Parts: sequence; structure tokens; C-alpha cells
Amino acid sequence: MTKAEKAKFIIDTLEELYPEVPIPLEHQDPYTLLIAVLLSAQSTDVRVNQITPLLFQKAETPFEMVKLSVEQIREIIKPVGLSPSKSKAIWGLSQILIDKYRGVVPQELDLLEELPGVGHKTASVVVSQAFGIPAFPVDTHIHRLMYRWGLSNGKNVVQTEKDARRLFPMEHWNKLHLQIIWYGRQYSQARGWNLERDIITKTVGRKTVIREYYKKKTR
Repeated sequence: MTKAEKAKFIIDTLEELYPEVPIPLEHQDPYTLLIAVLLSAQSTDVRVNQITPLLFQKAETPFEMVKLSVEQIREIIKPVGLSPSKSKAIWGLSQILIDKYRGVVPQELDLLEELPGVGHKTASVVVSQAFGIPAFPVDTHIHRLMYRWGLSNGKNVVQTEKDARRLFPMEHWNKLHLQIIWYGRQYSQARGWNLERDIITKTVGRKTVIREYYKKKTR
């Protein structure tokens, strides 16, 4: 199978499995999505979705957020981890949004990446999911699966994103990156992975990955 054929098989299979794909992080608008994505770094979506309602009850706009102290924000978000740096980033980016953008989240990737605590992946998620601008944010699931499927070398997420953007048509990016995340969670996990249930990897997977899987099974 060529990479183009693999890409088509992946798109078709995921479209069958996930014709409608939910956004994992609960939010109301671009600002609450930005905060939720920032909080999700090295945490789980489930944990973030438990904490954001408590935070947004106190402050769901930049103007309300800066009325809280960094310490107050930190107390609320402690369960998601990295709360000292995340609370400073949330307060800091909220102040910048007020000062530079009248409290409105910018749609440009480069402007988002200038905000405290906002890296390329976070910015990509926001432009994709809040504004519908084509982007291909790469998380751990996508990074793992692109390697398993023989579509990227697994060196780093930057390379994985380049490969994904090159292989998959742009009109599929925003939906496809979410479909791959859901697929990775349900069928192609890092731990407890069952290749027999993982139809995509079984069909298009890297031969060395499949060989290694069966070798481990027979040990």
C-alpha cells in the first residue's frame, strides 16, 4: 500500500466509525476553549472537564479572570497538575487579551503562540476547533498512531505534524485529528493494546510494529 492509499483507507475507516466527532474538552467559546486546552497539558480531558466548570463559574471571560488573583486560580485548578505555571499563564494571557485585543481571542496562530502558556499545539487546537481554520494539532495519540501506521518516523511531534499535513487533504484536517484521537483511545492504546481490534493498524501498520506485537504475545 502506498502512503496515499493508506491515507485514504484511514480517512474512510474513521469516517465510518466517527461520522460525528465530539470535541473532547467542554467549552462555550474561544476563550473557554483556550483555557481548557492550556489546562489539558500533561493532564487528562476528563480531569480538565471536571475542573473547568468550577473555574468558569468564577470567571468565564478575560475581564472576570483578571479580577481573581493568581493564587485563587491556582487553588481551583490544582487537581489538573502544574498549577503554579498554569495559573500564572491563565492570568497573564487574560490580561494580554484585554490590553491588546479588547478581550477577544485572536484567530491567528502566531498571535496565539505569543500568549503565555500557549504553545503550537494549543494554538492549533484553538484555531481548528474554535474558528474552523484548517490545522492539524498533534497529541500523543496522533504521534503514536502516525508511527504505527508507517506514516511518520516518530522522531518528534513537529515532524509528525508536517507528515500529517502533507499526507491528508486539508479539508479533512479539523475533523480527522479528532477522529484519530478517539480511535487511539478506543482501539490503538499505548498500553493494553489489542491489535486484533485495531483494524487500521492491522491493515496498514508498519511491519516492524506488527512483528514486535506478535513477538511479545508469544513470549
